Amino acid sequence: MPRSQRNDNFIDKTFTIVADILLRIIPMASGEKKAFTYYRDGVMSAQSEGEYAEALQNYYEAMRPEIDPYDRSYILYNIGLIHTSNGEHTKALEYYFQALERNPSLPQALNNTALICHYRGEQAIQQGDPEIAEAWFNQAAEYWKQAIALAPSNYIEAQNRLKITGRFRE
Repeated sequence: MPRSQRNDNFIDKTFTIVADILLRIIPMASGEKKAFTYYRDGVMSAQSEGEYAEALQNYYEAMRPEIDPYDRSYILYNIGLIHTSNGEHTKALEYYFQALERNPSLPQALNNTALICHYRGEQAIQQGDPEIAEAWFNQAAEYWKQAIALAPSNYIEAQNRLKITGRFRE
């Protein structure tokens, strides 16, 4: 087994053990525990292993009892990630926007939205439509600027891309 896979397995197992301990010792309502259990199962058991259908099912189950907007934002974000991985960009954007409605300070949702907009800009160039491409690239830049404002050290590549294209002003 490659070293990186062993490390991933170690991290996954450690997270699962810590999550199980927290579920037992932290006082929380049964609905919160149920939501966290489904979320954990979605992230650790299914999504990390590429079992996207199972992960989606766990996330949808986690949404039922979860009432906290902040926690819901992460569930919605992860649903968006799965749709992005499956190439379902329109669905992914819907979930990223829902996540951002609940938690506007979620830079990873802004970054992923920017990536999809940038990808659509590249598609427009391939289709010979530079005006549409420019609109998509401008939209991507706006989302990246928001993500960078929230987490400046996390999106260095996006900052460089914006500087090179003249879309970033410090």
